[in-house]
Amino acid sequence: MCASVDIDEPATYEEVVTSPNANEWITAMKEEMSSMTKNNVWELVDLPTRPKGYTQKEGIDYEETCSPVVRFASVRLILAIVAHLDLELFQMDVKTAFLNGELDEEIYMDQPEGFQEMGLKRKVCRLKRSIYGLKQSSRQWYYRFHRAITSIGFTMIEEDHCVYVKRSVKNFLILSLYVDDILLAGNNMEMIVAT
Repeated sequence: MCASVDIDEPATYEEVVTSPNANEWITAMKEEMSSMTKNNVWELVDLPTRPKGYTQKEGIDYEETCSPVVRFASVRLILAIVAHLDLELFQMDVKTAFLNGELDEEIYMDQPEGFQEMGLKRKVCRLKRSIYGLKQSSRQWYYRFHRAITSIGFTMIEEDHCVYVKRSVKNFLILSLYVDDILLAGNNMEMIVAT
């Protein structure tokens, strides 16, 4: 038996502040804005003197959008190895993953409604990092993750670009990535924790 609950998510700031769950929504929005500030996602600048576009155009605002994810066959194999060798296994979600992707393109957006800087309302946000909704966000996050994980000794498996291994003399780790979800398996808890 499966239960389903319909939750109407507000689509606009006005709907947020007038909803019965306004306090919870506003708290979540403040946390998200705090993450954006912490990750230095944008800087406030004067609006460029060029036509305003509300949609991204391929070849102008972005080049590539495709981002690899771990193959399900790889996940099944990793789980079989974990069971066979009695390995430690952890699942993790990378909070605000997309905010870590670095942008190559010049992209501007209006300041988020309800969070405009006092005295700077005429300024716009020049994005330094990817945000949710940009077509290239997933790909940029993957590139950032790949650079970070290989810099700490993991090696990508050529057959699946979202599976990485790290080895020492007696120990090993296997890591897989599905967008912002990580499976991490290993035979040594100290090595896992150190990662």
